[in-house]
Amino acid sequence: MSPQPTTAPLVVVSGPSGVGKSTVVGRALALEPRIWLSVSATTREPRVGEQDGREYYFVSDERFDELVATGGLLEWASYAGNRYGTPRGPVDEHREAGTPVLLEIEVQGARQIRRSVPGALLVFLEPPTWDVLESRLTGRGTEEPDVVSRRLQAARDELAAAPEFDAVLVNADVQECAEALLALVSDPPGH
Repeated sequence: MSPQPTTAPLVVVSGPSGVGKSTVVGRALALEPRIWLSVSATTREPRVGEQDGREYYFVSDERFDELVATGGLLEWASYAGNRYGTPRGPVDEHREAGTPVLLEIEVQGARQIRRSVPGALLVFLEPPTWDVLESRLTGRGTEEPDVVSRRLQAARDELAAAPEFDAVLVNADVQECAEALLALVSDPPGH
């Protein structure tokens, strides 16, 4: 039996674009504000209403390259033509201080966490049906049709990754899904 980690849990929430990751995580944080949500860095442009440092740290390609080269990212991935990554320092600091940390990241990044952070809990969110997911992606109205098309193709590929995760939650009801996520944070399977 391996020794128990001395740091707080790291829980990765992943799933296809449009599945409601942000909504479920937001509800979970409203129910349990002691959990810290990591803010990712991205090379994509902000959407209307997004603020630097709140939804993402919006960085240039050059700055992102620097973070990759210096080991400043815990994980990073390319997705739909942009790059996303998790700054390492704040995650480590919060966990060492005893604060559970949530990462809301794409499947590529979750796979990196699986390899690089022993004991991290990977949670996959699924839509109740493909039609629901497709409707969410096309109904956003925030992206060009070619971007939506890329996201739909990526979603098909990502749904096939669900068996790689420690737990799978179906986001049919946001409140129930958030409560199930919090139960996993409090009592991770296998711990």
